[in-house]
Amino acid sequence: MLSAMVETVREDVAPFVRERAREFGFDRVGFAAARPGPHAEFLETWLARGCQGTMDWLARDPERRADPRRWFPEARTVVALATNYWSPDPAPEDPATGRISRYAWGEDYHEVVKERLYRLADAIREHFPGVGTRVAVDTAAVLEKPLAEAAGLGWVGKNTCSIREGEGSWFFLGEIALDVDLPEAEPAVDRCGTCRRCLDVCPTRAIVEPYVLDARRCISYLTIEHRGPIDRELRALFGNRIFGCDDCQDVCPWNVFAAPSPHPEFRPRDGNLAPLLAELLALDEEGFRRRFKGSPVKRARRDGFVRNVAIAIGNSGDPSLVEPLVRAAADPSPLVRGHVAWALGRLGAHDALRGRAEVEVDSWVREEVEAALGEGPRP
Repeated sequence: MLSAMVETVREDVAPFVRERAREFGFDRVGFAAARPGPHAEFLETWLARGCQGTMDWLARDPERRADPRRWFPEARTVVALATNYWSPDPAPEDPATGRISRYAWGEDYHEVVKERLYRLADAIREHFPGVGTRVAVDTAAVLEKPLAEAAGLGWVGKNTCSIREGEGSWFFLGEIALDVDLPEAEPAVDRCGTCRRCLDVCPTRAIVEPYVLDARRCISYLTIEHRGPIDRELRALFGNRIFGCDDCQDVCPWNVFAAPSPHPEFRPRDGNLAPLLAELLALDEEGFRRRFKGSPVKRARRDGFVRNVAIAIGNSGDPSLVEPLVRAAADPSPLVRGHVAWALGRLGAHDALRGRAEVEVDSWVREEVEAALGEGPRP
């Protein structure tokens, strides 16, 4: 009797989940067995190399990330879901504006996707009483991309993004673990072939080899997760990127097939496509929170974000931005002041730097001022 009930669940749950997933705003859905995948060993090697940078939480209990049953012991199946967020708007080329990664142009996907996942999980439990569920999105201790690969949604590409044949990589991922067995999908097949465009285009050479990203050199990590100073050797490579970097996705041949997202939540907010660097540099804590409320950009925090803006201004070559830098040289945050000093040096504003050297009290900022005075303006 029990086995018959299980078989009934297998037959009924999968089509129900597929249908309701699309109703709730998911564009793709697949099913994978809740067990450790082949990426578990890779994670251990990657962590041993220190590629996680200062993201120490990734090294805490890595086995838990590799095995879905560690975050939901009763898990038998993982429902992997994908949501298209691609917007066809071009990234800004004007060096007086900043570039924000496409995924952060609209609303915070964590909240949007999480709300949809919970609605779908609730619908499953309501329709199939007794079925247990657990939801995960990005911030949970789950290896999302390998699960998506096992569920047939897309392979983990050489740029470490999840890529779907004929559709590309502009998707958010989310998962629901179920305590019932569902028919497993065929895993996605790697279609990267001999292509290495993502490796060649990376401004900081953060993709150190195919399928291996060293976060310590990645602009996305450095502008979002990293809380301290950016290495001087890397700053000039940032261009006008102030939150994230899309270069490895922009050049991916599979993304020529990308279709505009049908979800209005992910369309660009006013001011997020080509924000003026001078305006962003002047944001105080309250202004930053107000400007980026409900946006993924808040993840960088105010000081880290303004640090990024200062670097972009230093790379702009625009002398009209010296005056905003001079004002920001007195910012309350040493992190900001140090990168402002670097930017002033890049723009050749040595008089302003010498004036700052006379009043600066923070030892690290003084080092930045002295280094900026010694380097001279950008060629």
